[in-house]
Amino acid sequence: MKHHNAHRKLGREKGQRVALLRSLARSLVLEEGITTTIAKAKELRPFIERLVSTSKKNTLASRRLVATRLGGADDIAKILHETMGQRYAKRSGGYTRIVRLGRIGKRAVESARIEFVQ
Repeated sequence: MKHHNAHRKLGREKGQRVALLRSLARSLVLEEGITTTIAKAKELRPFIERLVSTSKKNTLASRRLVATRLGGADDIAKILHETMGQRYAKRSGGYTRIVRLGRIGKRAVESARIEFVQ
């Protein structure tokens, strides 16, 4: 049974998995779109959408929470609060989209592009 198995393990231990998600989230905020595997994109989507929803509050507590979730990246938290928070102020969710790209090159795994909705 799959009780309490909501998240993918991505073939990594917990610390590595958290570091991977933080790194993907930082790259997504900086570049506003990244190409990765479908599994990683699906795992990243709820992580980043929670951060954007929190950053829309624009309080000191929300700034600290977002920076902590990103591993102490204050510059990324600033971008989230000043740019993304204002951009999606009237939107109640669904800040990202995942576009499947299929197999790229000789890689056996299918790729996807995750990007912010304009």
